[in-house]
Amino acid sequence: MSAVTVQKERSSLMSVPTRLGTKPEDYERFHIRQSEIQLWEDGRRTDGSPGDYEWWYFDAHLDDGAKLVVVFQTKELAEINKPLTPTIRIDLTLPNGTQLDKLVELDPAKFSASKERCDVQVGENTFSGDLHAYTIHAKVDEIELDITLTGQLPAWRPATGYFLFGEKGEDIFAWLPSVPQGKVTATYSVNGDTHTTSGVGYHDHNWGNVAMLKLMHHWYWARGKAGPYSVINSYITAEKKYGYTELPIFMLARDGKVIADDPDKVRFEELGRYTDEHTGKPVGNVTRYTYADGDERYVITYTRHRDLSTMKFLDEVKGPKKLAARLLGFDGAYLRFTGELRIEHYRGDELLDGHADEALWELMYFGHARP
Repeated sequence: MSAVTVQKERSSLMSVPTRLGTKPEDYERFHIRQSEIQLWEDGRRTDGSPGDYEWWYFDAHLDDGAKLVVVFQTKELAEINKPLTPTIRIDLTLPNGTQLDKLVELDPAKFSASKERCDVQVGENTFSGDLHAYTIHAKVDEIELDITLTGQLPAWRPATGYFLFGEKGEDIFAWLPSVPQGKVTATYSVNGDTHTTSGVGYHDHNWGNVAMLKLMHHWYWARGKAGPYSVINSYITAEKKYGYTELPIFMLARDGKVIADDPDKVRFEELGRYTDEHTGKPVGNVTRYTYADGDERYVITYTRHRDLSTMKFLDEVKGPKKLAARLLGFDGAYLRFTGELRIEHYRGDELLDGHADEALWELMYFGHARP
């Protein structure tokens, strides 16, 4: 056995455990049901204390060619050690390709969020719904939005939706795709120029109790629709402390019904790697998720055509905190892409059907680029 192999095995043995919560005791711990997602699960799950975070996320492809992301956050990810500091992010790509990105910090006294359901308010901005139908109103500077989202797929989560880090699973990252796919009606206005259109959208909800950069090195996340299929895919790589453990997430639905979601049957590939010039992060030009179940195989391929965002987290930190973050070696980045989603269904070597469409996906990179 080589010295390199011995060192790798030793590192693996010394790493701190991390896993997706799938055991009966995990469901009991978080008071959730294995076969049912309850309305309160999309309600507020944190209290805004230093060290915790939470966000409600929405994105859409609109029929007029626009693309839209809206996020209500209890605080910015680069500054989660603050007390409650609500922020709203809007990323709007206009049909002509113009990119408008907004991030505003709002008065904590004007923030409220129900624990019973998704009902978040920050001043006149609102994000509310019931696991099926949602309304969003947001205004930041010259951009104003009014959105309705109606679910075409039921709420779903991977097992408990809790990723557990540590010997006792004491540190958590949680995720609930409340609307994996839905019909969107959106009115967006830029400097008074108003457009109303429809499209396809998505909503999820995340929260945790420790900075993600301490738990995760990076992740890919994607969702989309092609033909009769809808997908959510993610591949999380834990931090070095956790042995760079890989945590796949996979959901495939056909005609509104989930047909595959066992992460143990997923193989992930990152192809055509290059280094993004702005962030310095390695990026896969093509990412592929292969789901094999006996003789049946689904191949989900995302091919990048264009960058919608390449952002360093340090760009969002101002003043003395920016210098402090640099001195601490903070190196996080967020990249969002658009391109082709292709879904192929095989039986053995025979291609049974294949469909392609446009999709959005992201790379969230918390750590330094690995050698």
